Formats: sequence, structure tokens, C-alpha cells
Amino acid sequence: MSVVSAFVPIWVLTALGYVACRWGLLGEAVASVLGRFVFHLAMPSALFLALSRMPLSGFAGRWLLAFGVSTVAVVGFGWVAASRLFGRAPAERPIWGMAAGYVNSANLGIPIATQVLGNVSFLAEVVLLQVLVVTPVVLIALDRHRDPAGRVRVRRIASLPVRNPVILASLLGVVCSAAGVRLPSAADASLALLAAAAVPAALVALGASLHRTAPSRAEPTGPAELAVIAALKLVAQPAIAYAVGLALHLSGPQLLAVVVCAGLPTAQNTFIFGQEYGVGETVANRAVVVTTTLSLGTLVAAATLLG
Repeated sequence: MSVVSAFVPIWVLTALGYVACRWGLLGEAVASVLGRFVFHLAMPSALFLALSRMPLSGFAGRWLLAFGVSTVAVVGFGWVAASRLFGRAPAERPIWGMAAGYVNSANLGIPIATQVLGNVSFLAEVVLLQVLVVTPVVLIALDRHRDPAGRVRVRRIASLPVRNPVILASLLGVVCSAAGVRLPSAADASLALLAAAAVPAALVALGASLHRTAPSRAEPTGPAELAVIAALKLVAQPAIAYAVGLALHLSGPQLLAVVVCAGLPTAQNTFIFGQEYGVGETVANRAVVVTTTLSLGTLVAAATLLG
């Protein structure tokens, strides 16, 4: 099936990172170095270019509402469940919630949307929702827990876009899109090179982190936790999106788009954020691997039942 081909590069690059780390080819700090490269340089470049080229008008309101409700419900439940069910510390809960409901809308979403839906127009709106709404909430929560006193400081939150390259790049991309600004060709080409490195570097870092042992930063992650995350991500989120879509009287093709996007696996950004802030890294990398492996079943079922 053609959908399978979209998963192959993810599995291959993650395995490559694991093998490279196991054989000592890239050094002990490869996961950390690559993770910081992605967070501070490659990911901001990719987000800026994607958002600056994306028109901000003509949103599919009811479609996006159905997807948004499923995302908020699952991320929120995961955030709470991390504490109530598994005793996760406050700093780890945002990553846990993100692992349960933040979809891989870029490197996996694009080929899946192209093959199953025939276009990526709705997926572009999913990217905007996640980058401009979900990501700032998660990063603000993580930033708060980085504060020694654990307090919400208005000044610190207000300065977060300046201190956080992911949010800053996203905001600049939206501003450029709204103003119709286009970068000079040399600057655009330079950012495009950095952006192209985001996905492969993140996946290699993910694979390397699966082998690396770091007792001071590793949190035990049992099968029960991964089972709950996978159930939330691959069953609950698409089911909620489907139910809300029905309530909003979406058409068959619209329901298919919403359910397929909601059924995408956990984004590797979850692992990158966890690594950058030093919390939830273990649960994040395992969640990405497990949901990416199992999500093929969800996507095939959605395409078969709704297509």
C-alpha cells in the first residue's frame, strides 16, 4: 500500500540514529547536540518558511474546529492523566500531554495527506493550529517549570518569543505572511537548507536517544504509560474528531481529512522539546516510536471506512 512508503524514511532514519549511537560513530553527546541544533536552528527555519508562505485566509472553520476539539481534549486529558494515573511531576506533564495529542503534521503528515486525501490544504491549517496555539501553551508551561520558584512571571512569559527560537520564528513567519513579505533569494535559500535538515536530524537524534543511557535524566516509562498514550493518540483523538465532525455535519471527504489528520502519530517535536527542557525525554521518544509504528493501522482503517 502506498501509505506504507510514507513511514519507511522515519523508521530508517530512527534506526540509523540508534545504530550510529550503539556503534559509537557520532560520540556520546550526539542526541543532545543534534537536538539543540534542531531546536535552535533547523526547526525555526522550517517553521518560518512554512508559515511565511502559507496564506492566513480561507480557513476551513468547521473542519479545524473538529480537529481542534480533539486535540484540546486529548492533550488536556493526557496532561491530567500523567499526574493522576502515573504520578508524573508537574514539569513532565506538558510533554506527556503533547505526546498524547500533538500530531506529526509535517514530515509524515504531508505524504499521508497527499496519498490519502489528495491535497495538503487542510493539513496546512493543522500546522498553524499546532504551531500558534498548542506549541506556545506547552512551551510556556515548560518555561514556567524551568523557573526555580515555579512561578508564572508575566515578564518572563512576555519575553518568551524572544528567548524561544521556535515561537519567535513562528511569529515572524505569520507576520511575513500577513504583510506579503518575501525574503531575498539568498536568505531564502540559506533558510531552506537549514529547514531541510530539521526532520532527518530530529529522527537521528530520536534514534540515538533510544540507545543512550543517562540515569540523571531518564524517567522510568512502563508499558502501561505507552499503552495509554497510544490509545489516546491513535484511538481517542481520531474518534473524538469523527464525533465532533458528525455533530458539525461535515461531509464524507471533510470527515476523512479530519480523522486522518487526528490519527497521525506523535510528532518528534515532542522529543525535541523534552530534550531541550530536560523533562519527559524518555516518555517522549518512546511515544514517538510506538505511535509511529502503530499509527499505520489507524490511518488505513480511516481511509478504508471513510474513503
